[in-house]
Amino acid sequence: MLPRFTLPSFVPHIKTSCMAMLGLAKSTPAAVSDRTEDIRQLMLEELGVYGEKKFPAVTRRIRYAQDIQALWYARSDVMAILANTHGEATAREKVAHISGQFKGLLPKALTQRTGPRTR
Repeated sequence: MLPRFTLPSFVPHIKTSCMAMLGLAKSTPAAVSDRTEDIRQLMLEELGVYGEKKFPAVTRRIRYAQDIQALWYARSDVMAILANTHGEATAREKVAHISGQFKGLLPKALTQRTGPRTR
């Protein structure tokens, strides 16, 4: 009879760590929830007091968004408000930063472009 071989307990952790470094690891529900709240706060901070006073419906939509997808779709409203407040170039930079925070949280179908981008 051959001796029984078992993997050391740290081996699965190495695999998970390597997958995370490559961006292939699945997010835990707690991590998604934390990142969702971080994104929500970032969006509200970018709107600032002016956005909250002038556009209360958008502020409520962000504050009470049920999930990460709802925040993703709220970016267009944030872009419109920021462009109105700070100009389009600044708004694009800020929304690009916000959009980058969604990496790994959304289905690929939401974040992939399907056609050529026009300006």
